[in-house]
Amino acid sequence: MRSAWNIYFLLIVWLASLLLILVLAGGFTLWDRYVTVTLSPTSDESSYFLVPRGASVRHIAQQLEQEGLVTDARGLVWMARLTGQANRIRAGEYRISPGMSLSALFDDMVAGRVVMHSITIPEGVTFAQFRERIAAAEGLRHTVTDLDDQELLAKLGIEYEHPEGWFFPDTYRYQRGDSDIEIYRQAHQAMVELLEQAWAQRDKSIPLSDPYEALILASIIEKETGLPDERAKIAGVFINRLNRGMRLQTDPTVIYGLGENYRGTLYRSDLERDTPYNTYTRAGLPPTPIALPGRAAIEAAVRPEKTDALYFVADGQGGHVFSRTLNEHNRAVQAYRRALRAQAQ
Repeated sequence: MRSAWNIYFLLIVWLASLLLILVLAGGFTLWDRYVTVTLSPTSDESSYFLVPRGASVRHIAQQLEQEGLVTDARGLVWMARLTGQANRIRAGEYRISPGMSLSALFDDMVAGRVVMHSITIPEGVTFAQFRERIAAAEGLRHTVTDLDDQELLAKLGIEYEHPEGWFFPDTYRYQRGDSDIEIYRQAHQAMVELLEQAWAQRDKSIPLSDPYEALILASIIEKETGLPDERAKIAGVFINRLNRGMRLQTDPTVIYGLGENYRGTLYRSDLERDTPYNTYTRAGLPPTPIALPGRAAIEAAVRPEKTDALYFVADGQGGHVFSRTLNEHNRAVQAYRRALRAQAQ
């Protein structure tokens, strides 16, 4: 009797072991199928898939099928359940490369390896141009496009009367679906921090009363030259003129003051037309910045080069000729005009 029970027991153990082997084999086969299965796209170009915030893994799987990116999305659900990571999939946009496996996509979703976009704001653009670039940025959620400048400043919690100059030109990265207001916040915070740091390290002999005046001067420097080795010297010329009570007489401020009336060329009548920004008719700095200055221009404004030059004019080759006296300056102007005529011919 005991022998019979031993046989039955061994038989049950054998059957249970066989069943376990079959279950494991089937599981591994199923797992292998869904881990190694290649996603549907067969083109040479990547596809993109957006995981909405708060979406369940089943909803994500269904969306993948509906968009034709997966032939059988059950594999994604299986992987999420078997790994216990169904609630760890992160929202965002994901790139699906040609030949990519479903498991690789799942790993990306859990790790949050989302596609990052970027927008570059060049140094020297105006705030209006800055707004145009953000409004045209693909993938951003546009929430402030219809607001005027003052409404935008209020939404940002910024108490300045004029937005010009208060946003740092740089490259900003974002995920698809991020709000445009975040780019404005980042750019403003970056400018505030940079300006505070630069002002703390300023040459205290400069005739500027506060960081805002430094920002105004930096914007003029930014518009006057793009050459790194000239910024500090141009700043030195402007500082010399301010110290002597001379008008800055800088064309970019006049152009800014003309706004939409600027015709692409400055005429004598433009230089004589009085606006708050005409530094030919008014002494001192203009009332606001005229562009978004970069780091180098801000540093030049607060730490200008020591120079005895009071004038500068373009040399026709991208740089400037600096002069100590008006006679020297007039000769440099004549040379520049001759160079322009030669180029035209």
